[in-house]
Amino acid sequence: MSETLFEIRPDGTRRAITRDWVPEAPVALEFNGLSYAVMMASPADLDDFATGFALSEGLAASPSDISDIAAAEVENGWVVRAQLAGLGIDKLTERVRNRVAESSCGLCGIDNLAEVARPLPQVARHQAIEPAAIFAALAALRPLQELTRRTGAAHAAAWASPSGQIGLLREDVGRHNAMDKLIGAMARAGRPLSPGFVISTARCSYEIVEKAVRGGATTLVCVSLPTSLAVQRAKAAGLSLWALARDDSVLLVTAATP
Repeated sequence: MSETLFEIRPDGTRRAITRDWVPEAPVALEFNGLSYAVMMASPADLDDFATGFALSEGLAASPSDISDIAAAEVENGWVVRAQLAGLGIDKLTERVRNRVAESSCGLCGIDNLAEVARPLPQVARHQAIEPAAIFAALAALRPLQELTRRTGAAHAAAWASPSGQIGLLREDVGRHNAMDKLIGAMARAGRPLSPGFVISTARCSYEIVEKAVRGGATTLVCVSLPTSLAVQRAKAAGLSLWALARDDSVLLVTAATP
């Protein structure tokens, strides 16, 4: 969706410009016929989104637990329906029973403070990523961010090989959604997030660390500084965390345990 606007400068001059708006719509996620969440998202790659969401929220242990994904545009947004199998069914039923409201965040389905501190799985032992690989991936990332280039209002999550080659990228208006789409796309393709590393162009918050760990990543690179809770959770899980990634520098926050 694009629109012609007037850009006004300090001297009062103006010029007509055309801007593309980043797509945003309510996306309802339904599992086994139960409405689980309504997320504000960019309605693309919704099969990946549903898969990654189920994996990162602990509703599914593997992509094989998720089947019959179908997305449909409805009057007020989109609905994505899927079937869950395995241990996630009990968790799904219990959380739906206690749901009140949702937002586009990584705390979907959490009913009390104790659940925020639930232990994360330990990441696999892994070798440290060389900074040169991070710089190479950052340089390759920008030309691939088509939605960001057109709109200036999207987040990206990408997987890079240990040498810094971008293997897959997903974008969304929501930072958590972009991560879910990446996790889902990699899982559906049968490609693990490690070896290699995940890059997030979003703020490095608790939720981004949680999703990276639960998605199977061992190393996360973010363009911003992490929050205190993000650092705490990364250390506890053994996640290698790099932050403030720029063209000429990157900050090592937590180191790998080889």
